[in-house]
Amino acid sequence: MTTTTDRTATFAADWQAWHDEREAYYRDPHGWVAITAIHWLTAEPVALEGIPGRWSAPQGGPLRLEATDADGLTLADGTVVDGVAELDPVEGAPGLHVRSGDLLLEVARRTGHVIVRVHDPLAPQLAAFQGIPAYEPDERWVVTGRLERFDEPRRVTTGGVVEGLEHHHTAVGVVRFAIDGIDQALTVFDHGTRGLGVLFRDATSGVTTYPASRTLSLGPVADDGTVTLDLNRAANLPCGLTQFATCPVPPPENVLTVSVEAGEKWVR
Repeated sequence: MTTTTDRTATFAADWQAWHDEREAYYRDPHGWVAITAIHWLTAEPVALEGIPGRWSAPQGGPLRLEATDADGLTLADGTVVDGVAELDPVEGAPGLHVRSGDLLLEVARRTGHVIVRVHDPLAPQLAAFQGIPAYEPDERWVVTGRLERFDEPRRVTTGGVVEGLEHHHTAVGVVRFAIDGIDQALTVFDHGTRGLGVLFRDATSGVTTYPASRTLSLGPVADDGTVTLDLNRAANLPCGLTQFATCPVPPPENVLTVSVEAGEKWVR
């Protein structure tokens, strides 16, 4: 027979496993915390500090990389750049990779601009990373909501933590739920292989949690629209752990009127 104590222990253990996985993800030697610089390219070829070659990208065009084999720049397929190489990252998608010794150079496109992020496994902030602070898990923050789907998915544009950037989302509906008897609603986005989720702010944002946004993945949606929101797993976006991210902010309607004292806290 399963007791309340057993269920509570299992709940806490499951949350701890999730939290450990999150911290391991950010400890990746070529991950978000390892980023030491972000370069915004223009049509003029330039040398990037500490990186060989000359780099350029006109607005809306591909990245153009000029280097010799002695520079030791390697593309993701193992090709050593000797002459000119072009990379054409997809808008908003994960970046393409170029290697320079131990450095991983991430080439991405954000609102038409091509950027290069430098991931360094010897970054001092990675060595100093002590994990992600979080509220203690509490089952009171596991709430049941109901997803009201739109007749058709809608395109929603939000800003980003970098001024002037836009992020485009596929909204599938609105999830309605209550916290301490107060009705709440959040627009739900389709995050592709990561499933359905929300971006939100609440009264803790900028106080104990990251000011710009947190994200939450939804549980499975039942036929009647019932869905679980485990706010203990409200998570920081990468911009909550590095100044070199270009994360989205929530739409205006996704600002909750209560304090969600659950999930990940601000990594200061």
